[in-house]
Amino acid sequence: QVQLVESGGDSVQAGGSLTLSCAASGYFYASYFMAWFRQAPGKEREGVATMHTDGTITYADSVKGRFTISRDSTKDTLYLQMNDLKPEDTAMYYCAADYSGLWLNPDYWGQGTQVTVSS
Repeated sequence: QVQLVESGGDSVQAGGSLTLSCAASGYFYASYFMAWFRQAPGKEREGVATMHTDGTITYADSVKGRFTISRDSTKDTLYLQMNDLKPEDTAMYYCAADYSGLWLNPDYWGQGTQVTVSS
């Protein structure tokens, strides 16, 4: 049974920082592409940051320079460090795992963790 469990969401003021965690279990962690997505009310889910199995990283333009994705393979945990948060970053944040890396239909999703940024 594959599980992804996010944590770290909170309510913060604009300009603040948060670190989200995604604990993975039940599969060979290093074989999967990993990513963070987010979905704001009334909007479609969007990719925030992805990490290739070879360590290659991509970011959405809206978070470049502010967010950092990382993974600790010894703990099977994915992280998203978010700095200089803005009200438009308010969303439910999800981690996901995909074996193909195409992200057309990710294999696994976490339950999400809420981030709320007030101005």
